[in-house]
Amino acid sequence: MTSRSMTTRTVRAAASSLAAVLLLGGVPAAAVAGPRGEPARTGAATASARTGPATTTAAQVEAPVPEIAWGPCDGDGLEAFECATAQVPTDYDRPHGRTTTIGLTRLPASDPEQRIGSLFTNFGGPGGPGVETLHLLGGSLFDDDVLARFDVIGFDPRAVGTSDPAACFRDQDRENAFLAGLPAFPVTDREEARYLGQMAAFGASCTLFSGDRIAHASTANVARDMDLLRQAVGDEQLSYVGYSYGTVLGATYGALFPDRVRALVLDGTMDVDAWSGVGSRELIGARIGQAAGATETFGEFTRLCSEAGPSACALASLGDPADVVEATYAALREAPVDVPLPDGTSVRVGYPETVALVFQYLYEPAAWGDLDLTLASLAVLSGAVEPPAAADRQRTLGALPSLGELLRRAGFAEDYASVGGALASLCVDTTTPGRPWQYPAKVDALDAQYPHFGRFRGWVGVQCEFVPVEDRDAFTGPWDQTTDAPVLVVGTRFDPATPYGFTQPYADRWPDARVLTVEGWGHTIIGKSACADDAVARYLVDLDATDGATCEQDVVPFQGPSVPLGEALRLPVV
Repeated sequence: MTSRSMTTRTVRAAASSLAAVLLLGGVPAAAVAGPRGEPARTGAATASARTGPATTTAAQVEAPVPEIAWGPCDGDGLEAFECATAQVPTDYDRPHGRTTTIGLTRLPASDPEQRIGSLFTNFGGPGGPGVETLHLLGGSLFDDDVLARFDVIGFDPRAVGTSDPAACFRDQDRENAFLAGLPAFPVTDREEARYLGQMAAFGASCTLFSGDRIAHASTANVARDMDLLRQAVGDEQLSYVGYSYGTVLGATYGALFPDRVRALVLDGTMDVDAWSGVGSRELIGARIGQAAGATETFGEFTRLCSEAGPSACALASLGDPADVVEATYAALREAPVDVPLPDGTSVRVGYPETVALVFQYLYEPAAWGDLDLTLASLAVLSGAVEPPAAADRQRTLGALPSLGELLRRAGFAEDYASVGGALASLCVDTTTPGRPWQYPAKVDALDAQYPHFGRFRGWVGVQCEFVPVEDRDAFTGPWDQTTDAPVLVVGTRFDPATPYGFTQPYADRWPDARVLTVEGWGHTIIGKSACADDAVARYLVDLDATDGATCEQDVVPFQGPSVPLGEALRLPVV
């Protein structure tokens, strides 16, 4: 039986892990331009040295193509998949030197006679596992036409999962113990000072145990790995689907290898200049727009809840949904609450944990019914509002899952994955302000502009201030593309992690980009729109897509049963 204090620490660890990994959805230092702004190419490809505002050239040489021996995957229920490892150069400046192991898996095409080739995937992060996620999603990820015509491949980017992971402690237990002492984000001056000290210790530990791996974990090197894997599976050109941070990887590949692109689906786009942040002293969390996206999407949540009314949305039975949530935040700032869990333990939930949980729920509108019930229960439990009358309480809350069960369904009180892989690409790809002591004031300013979510997202990347490691082969632009291949760029109208406003500017960088807009809510299209799935399939198979097309989502929030977040949220939080 787990004690309450241990359960409390577990939840806080899960929240801080979420904050680190989510980073993203995304988020390099400055590449070299050749004539007319094209990436410089010298006998092989391009890279850049991260030397501040100036950049230098580091040639990408041709490297040995790895041999891949596919075999059965370890684990139950994975009979449809094949697994393998591949050896790639650790440092592409020394292509015949040390190697890095890349773990990968594939779901073979169901109609081999009509097979087009392989379809590579990246599910975001950075630090999102490609092998585990593909195993989880399986045949539900794409339309049957795609599954028939392509071997779908997932791989763990270097420093992640099964690909020589960047670990920050001697073992998982020590990492868990450290993370258990972290809040989702600091609130008071005292907490901020302590948090910066903790991040300094964390950064030093990551550098000590995995500095050598982090130093070669740039998105550019992941793109180079993917190009070697493309050759290893026998494809002349790359077919690829990237979600969230995966659109940074897609843009990096396109810039480095414009002649090797067959098809790119880029869903949930990031502002690649903002990601790199060359010359910027702004917070990464401000640059990538997640505070703005989450604020806008949460506004949609409260609007739709209010329109649905008390019969479909419990918050609406307690008052104006937006006002009730604000009152709940205020009450939890003053005093966290202890929530009983189904197994007899309890978990302490405060203001930071609640904001982090709300942000996570915004990814999946199919789970907004659970978010409604969670917030309504916290509103009553915290004393932010008076409990509804007995009859109303029975109708809105009584016969529904308990708050503890809702937290379990959200995965909020379960274990978390290592954060080292999430930090690896982030810390060598992006520019940070460089002055850790300025974070509290900058976060305060962001929070004033985007209440709650600004404070949560503003601390993204602070760990990197204490990881003094560079990857001199990182690519940070120029991001204007030269490939002749058509690409499909997908944006969801209300996306909390990669705001829709990034979609068209991202598309404008490509000579032939076709934009698909999904009129709905949440992060990326996975599992949300049959119409979008059909459009992606038509593009991947026939290279046919209509610029300016729109699709609706299959589920509108509060107009049907809610899906547990643990089932709905299939992607790494970005």
